[in-house]
Amino acid sequence: MLAEPTIVERSEQMYVGRRESITMTEFARVADHLPAMFGWLGEQGVTPAGAPFFRYRLIDMSAELVVEAGIPVAGPVAVEEPVFVDVLPAGRYATVTHVGHPDELMGVTASLLDWAQRRGLEWDRTPTPEGEVWGARLEVLMTDPAEEPDMHKWQTVLLFKLAD
Repeated sequence: MLAEPTIVERSEQMYVGRRESITMTEFARVADHLPAMFGWLGEQGVTPAGAPFFRYRLIDMSAELVVEAGIPVAGPVAVEEPVFVDVLPAGRYATVTHVGHPDELMGVTASLLDWAQRRGLEWDRTPTPEGEVWGARLEVLMTDPAEEPDMHKWQTVLLFKLAD
């Protein structure tokens, strides 16, 4: 990890999203929702209120993940299923910025989890028989692939909510 993680305070953030249950090899099914969601928001005259992200709701690396593709919005938006409106919770988040290929994010994530453990920090997560349910575990996509096609130059911000 190149940068040292920090802790930030975040306000709640409304977003539109689309959720998928996937395995790690099926991640493109989630990512592929973003272009259509951006197009739909544009057609509705809604300007995104921030960078798109992936929100990990349920994590069982050996089986299934429940992951959302999300786009922040400034206020309520009328949507039709399978798109939904939700809110990222306010609170303290551990964060680190990664510049590099998305394939490197598993290692960056492991480093962030280690960093927090060494400091005695606790995550906003609940173990269940299906896996870990997270309050908010985000990968925020700061780079527009249309503007920077070289994935090794992409900037991704990890934001993991800490327990209250």
